[in-house]
Amino acid sequence: MTTELACAGGPVTVRLIAAGADDAGAVTELPVDALPALLQRPDGVVWVDVTDPRDPEAGRVLGELLGFHPLAVKDARERNRVPKAHGYADHVFFIIHKPELGERGHVHYVELDLFIGHRFLVTVHGPVNPRVPPGVAVRETSAVLARIRDGRLEPRSPFELAYAVVSTLVRQQEDFLETVTAEVWRLEQQVTSGRLGDPEAFIEELFEARHQLLAVRTMAALAHAICGSVATLPKITEGGGHWVGQMSAEFGRVRSVADGEREYLDGVIDFYQTLLTLRSSLATQQQNEAANRLTEASYAQNEEIKKISAWAAILFAPTLVGTVYGMNFQQMPELGWAWGYPLALLMMLCTSVALHRVFHRTGWL
Repeated sequence: MTTELACAGGPVTVRLIAAGADDAGAVTELPVDALPALLQRPDGVVWVDVTDPRDPEAGRVLGELLGFHPLAVKDARERNRVPKAHGYADHVFFIIHKPELGERGHVHYVELDLFIGHRFLVTVHGPVNPRVPPGVAVRETSAVLARIRDGRLEPRSPFELAYAVVSTLVRQQEDFLETVTAEVWRLEQQVTSGRLGDPEAFIEELFEARHQLLAVRTMAALAHAICGSVATLPKITEGGGHWVGQMSAEFGRVRSVADGEREYLDGVIDFYQTLLTLRSSLATQQQNEAANRLTEASYAQNEEIKKISAWAAILFAPTLVGTVYGMNFQQMPELGWAWGYPLALLMMLCTSVALHRVFHRTGWL
């Protein structure tokens, strides 16, 4: 059953989850000012859910009513790029992230902060990028609350409740990983079938998928590390250490799957790059062969031009002599010589032979 005593939709919601045999699963929403009295009760689990950490009321609850360390309150009210964890005298503080796919393959880091004490759990959502839909930040806490109200979840301690929230966040990481894996398989099929399309656009798709895998892998790996370290803190109860250890194991599983898919995608990228290199080499070879054929044709043409030019020069000499003596001017003494005609023929022959030998030595003939 559910009793609502606070105005819904505020920046801070205070809930008491009954843990008794008769009232297990009952969720009572109470005013924020009732929080100090709730923390003194020996029964139930107090769950404080902060949906707008930058609201002044959220700051008052975290700093004054709950008495958290100022640095922890500061971290909870600001965006944090990496997960972290701190152990305090009566509680532990976690910062973890889940992925949300944005435009053009961008991955939003959606933050969830948890303060886990012996009697309470405080979940703080965000702040988040304005481009992230409003319902994304509270998706896991809403799902856990629905399970409690339906009687499918009966948390006996704040650590068990925190594990339920984190486990739901891990499933969202797995769903994100499943979406990226489907994209990786599509890209792999496209490479092996040879339907590559525009290489620049295809490479962009490959590295978008790789970026998404790296993002979720980083989130899971860092969360796995900090949960593993917190589980061994001496301040954590045996039951609390068990649930934090389970969180660490689930993040480790996501990290391992992401690593496997990233290696698979790296293989696809290597195969694609090899295919592009091979195609480029074949195209270059064809271009070289075409250039060689063109060079050979040009060389053969030059050789023919040389031969034509050489024979033109050889024939030009006798033509010049014949042309000169064929002008029949009156004042040409050679025309009256007895040896004029034989000398002219000899001159033509000697000049032609000399030119032929010169061109032959130079390789033109």
